[in-house]
Amino acid sequence: MTAGLSGNLVAVLLGIVTLLTVASLVILALKSRLPGNDYSELVLRIRTWWAIVAIFAFAILMGRIAAIILLAFVSFLAFKEYISMLPIRRSDRQVVFWAYLSIPLQYYWICKGWYWLFIVFIPVLVFLLLPFCMAVIGETKGYLHATGTLHWGLMITVFALSHAACLLALQTGTSRPDSGEGMLLYLVFLTQFNDISQYFWGKLLGRHKVTPLVSPNKTYEGLLGGVITTLLLAFPLAQVLTPLTPIEAVIAGLIIGIGGFIGDINISAIKRDLGIRESGRLLPGHGGVLDRVDSLTCTAPLFFHFVHYTHY
Repeated sequence: MTAGLSGNLVAVLLGIVTLLTVASLVILALKSRLPGNDYSELVLRIRTWWAIVAIFAFAILMGRIAAIILLAFVSFLAFKEYISMLPIRRSDRQVVFWAYLSIPLQYYWICKGWYWLFIVFIPVLVFLLLPFCMAVIGETKGYLHATGTLHWGLMITVFALSHAACLLALQTGTSRPDSGEGMLLYLVFLTQFNDISQYFWGKLLGRHKVTPLVSPNKTYEGLLGGVITTLLLAFPLAQVLTPLTPIEAVIAGLIIGIGGFIGDINISAIKRDLGIRESGRLLPGHGGVLDRVDSLTCTAPLFFHFVHYTHY
């Protein structure tokens, strides 16, 4: 274990492992008592969660550079899935290469602690550079669509997600050496927990659909139940993982609860526009990486800037 990590952070990681263990045992019990039901999707989901938690926990315990590298790889996979969903013009392949090159650069700024370059690199510099490269190539048919979709993909899969990694570089004024790791774990765990809670409450109580044309399974009951459940967990977790005050923890819970829903709906709208159900098949039971981090594309920048504003 990396020196400087607090017992609280390790305890929360062990708590997550305990939850997965309980879930695995419940599935085994259900298969034994009700063998006629099909639990294959649940089994796949839990197995994938075991792999995700193991990789994420290992990166956290290995230190900040390892965690940043992992998140950079997640951005790469998410952007790759996004690009694979789009009809890319032959003339744009070289430009797509430059777009991929922006991923390690974006995360390099985080490693160096260069906040202002991190915050303007993709929204400003890459935003200006990629259309210029396309214009120099000279293919004008579909130019506006190509530039817009390419930059939009970088914004949600790289710029937005990189805010989670940037939590590791924040100096929050606390004496705790692992405050960045704690805030990252807080953000990621609550975002995923919020997804599960909204799904659970929607299945249990859902009656009134929020966006029937975009995501028919999303209901107001699921949204409200998920946000309330996330709020109840946001407060105690903030006391052991973050420097947030009780009021700030409540606000953070609201940001993650509502922001997660917005991120999910946004990616769902993109997939529905493209006529696909899942962004990929890398994560059995979950779909692709983009399917798993859809909520994080919204919660990461919102939570980061909230913490940056209140503690930096």
